[in-house]
Amino acid sequence: MLLAVDTSTTQVGLALYDGAQVIGETLWNGKLRHTTSLAPAIAELLKRTNTTMDEISALGVAIGPGSFTSLRVGLALVKGLAVARHLPLIGIPTLDILAAAQPLSDVRLAAILQAGRGRLAVGWYSVSDSRIWQSEGDASVMRVDELIENITSPTLVCGELVEEERSLLAKQRALVTLSSPTRSTRRPAFLAELAWKRWQADDTDDAASLAPIYIQVGTPIPG
Repeated sequence: MLLAVDTSTTQVGLALYDGAQVIGETLWNGKLRHTTSLAPAIAELLKRTNTTMDEISALGVAIGPGSFTSLRVGLALVKGLAVARHLPLIGIPTLDILAAAQPLSDVRLAAILQAGRGRLAVGWYSVSDSRIWQSEGDASVMRVDELIENITSPTLVCGELVEEERSLLAKQRALVTLSSPTRSTRRPAFLAELAWKRWQADDTDDAASLAPIYIQVGTPIPG
């Protein structure tokens, strides 16, 4: 069984996955109180699903982009578990989790996270020959008006958008299709599924060297 942990932003998500079904899943808005809430939440998820840590065989973790504090808390806990229990660890870019929840389409996809101070972290995706959403490169930080300027062809937009941003994008009907708030919620079950596939392909990360992707203003975000 795989335990997935996502603390990229104020939203926190946990999931248990065995390759055939989602055993348990929980997500909430932690308002950056991840340090005190994460470990108890994992214990509660294990308890509710009648699972023990001895049954966990692999770990998946979202590596950003995201805020410094929130990412650090999640990665520190998961890395500690990986080292202490000798478990394989798989790091998944956070925007890939959002993309995985979207229906495949011939149009471009923009996956978005809040970056603070009215800024957005935006990653661009297109459908690959293997019929999955494939990142087109590094994500960037921009305001919603800059995002609109960058949309020059039909685009599906998903992710963390406040009401005003959704309203502005909705006015661009000729080029923008907005994913619903439900599909725009970062579900940890998709993180677990992506991590499981990499684990089964023996594509894991070294706990010591796995690094988070932080949001930085004015420069592309390494993907």
